[in-house]
Amino acid sequence: MSGKEDLELEDDFVSEDSDNSEAPVEVAKTNLTKRRIIDNFLEERRLHKQLAEYDFDL
Repeated sequence: MSGKEDLELEDDFVSEDSDNSEAPVEVAKTNLTKRRIIDNFLEERRLHKQLAEYDFDL
């Protein structure tokens, strides 16, 4: 009977592990999305600054 109890504990452990492994993936996707938005915003500001400083009389 102790062998069956061990199997039940292992099954529970596997299901908890699979649940925990999905959460960091979602966080990573969210962080990556936020980082891309920030990068795009900074790039847009840089381009606007370059455009404002550009000498159109060339």
